[in-house]
Amino acid sequence: MICVTIARTRQRMLVAEHQAMAEKGADLVEWRVDYLQRHTDVLKLLPARPTPVIFTVRRPKDGGRWSGTEEERQVLLRSAIVAGVDYVDLEDDIARKIPRYGKTQRIISHHNFQETPENLEEIYAGMTELQPDIIKLVTMANSPLDGVRLLNLVKSAKVPTIGFCMGEFGMFSRVLCCKFGATFTYAAVSREREVAPGQLTFDELAKLYRFNDIGADTPVYAVLGDPISHSLSPLLHNRELAARKLPGTYVPIRVPADRFEQCVKGLQSVGIRGFSVTIPHKEAAAKMYPATDPLVDRVQASNTLYRDGSTWKAANTDYQAAMESLQAVLAPGESLSGKRCIILGAGGVARAIAYGLIDAGAAVVIAGRTSSRAKKLAEELGCRHCGWENRGAEYADVVVNCTPIGMTPKFDESPYEAHWFRDETIVFDTIYTPEQTLFIKEARERGCRNVTGVEMFVRQAAAQFRLFTGQTASLDSMRETLRRAISAARFDD
Repeated sequence: MICVTIARTRQRMLVAEHQAMAEKGADLVEWRVDYLQRHTDVLKLLPARPTPVIFTVRRPKDGGRWSGTEEERQVLLRSAIVAGVDYVDLEDDIARKIPRYGKTQRIISHHNFQETPENLEEIYAGMTELQPDIIKLVTMANSPLDGVRLLNLVKSAKVPTIGFCMGEFGMFSRVLCCKFGATFTYAAVSREREVAPGQLTFDELAKLYRFNDIGADTPVYAVLGDPISHSLSPLLHNRELAARKLPGTYVPIRVPADRFEQCVKGLQSVGIRGFSVTIPHKEAAAKMYPATDPLVDRVQASNTLYRDGSTWKAANTDYQAAMESLQAVLAPGESLSGKRCIILGAGGVARAIAYGLIDAGAAVVIAGRTSSRAKKLAEELGCRHCGWENRGAEYADVVVNCTPIGMTPKFDESPYEAHWFRDETIVFDTIYTPEQTLFIKEARERGCRNVTGVEMFVRQAAAQFRLFTGQTASLDSMRETLRRAISAARFDD
């Protein structure tokens, strides 16, 4: 179940928003009374409430906006209980001061906005002694492993418990907490109205992640990266799961580079069955399961970790996706064999595409902004490299951008000068947000054949979907979903 938090300054706005959320399907609403400018009349609204209500009056030290005295706050909480509110939220340090009365259920809460403390289990044990009907334990995540700790605590709880982590590192636990037995989770009305770090909206939880369909046996997949908030992989995979009526949800998880293997193992321990892997983790992912796929060993980069029965395996779907994308623009009878190709960048994607081009018989040159890295990659591939400042002097039939230059929000940058393009050059940009980068636009103006990052992205995602679920995804559907999302994001900017 999803509880929608409503935090408005005026009572009429609170009432209107509560009614609107009830009509959208919300089953439970939290009134954040500490946001109201006037509190004295709020109890008069209870008889007409369209859904059950959690009555919360949060202090500033707990992330709230209450400006009155503590005595006044506790009087208001007692009054709500006497008035018959469905739930009342009581912080653990005041719970003993406010006795149980009537049918109102007590949510005993504890928040930590700085960290997930080491004594988490001790804090929880103390809360069980405060006559709770429900315990709410919410902490700040400074690593995905904090979210894993909270989920495991919820799973082992003997008292009905709400537990998840705040912040970008812990966002996934807001989606998955009910899979582990949480009573419900909290959602914002909209992006602009979130009242805690990392809070998702009702629409995101209900429609994108299909929260109300998540149960103990629901398969979970994730994309791992740092940063990760920009990723459109959750949209593509969740839409495809829904379209095919498959159980499952797919979440983004921010993972710091220096803790990748540790975090992956922790996330595996809570039942996540497949990972898409993006910047900067592809090389680290390849090292975790180096013997499972000869291509991964060769490319030394993996963008996919998945379970095959009881065994974890690594795969690289970038390689085939890139080759299929390039082949789609070749003329009948034309091949990549003998073509001179320059790859801009020296990361995991550059490595995969370079191997694909070499396998196809192309002559490859690596140009990276960090000369030492480009030289090292070229030596490993057995091909040439050139300095970044000399990239325009290389004669190229194919130019591939594997750098982030031109990515949102820096639309006005390109890794390649327009006058370097030749007619009929094949130009491939691995960036997909925006799809029409300056690099692609200038290439098109010169009459070049072009491949956008959308094509590669949907192809690698479709291959991952097949590894995760055993089902074939629709490329057309994924393209449409991705392009709509990119257009909407650009419009919002």
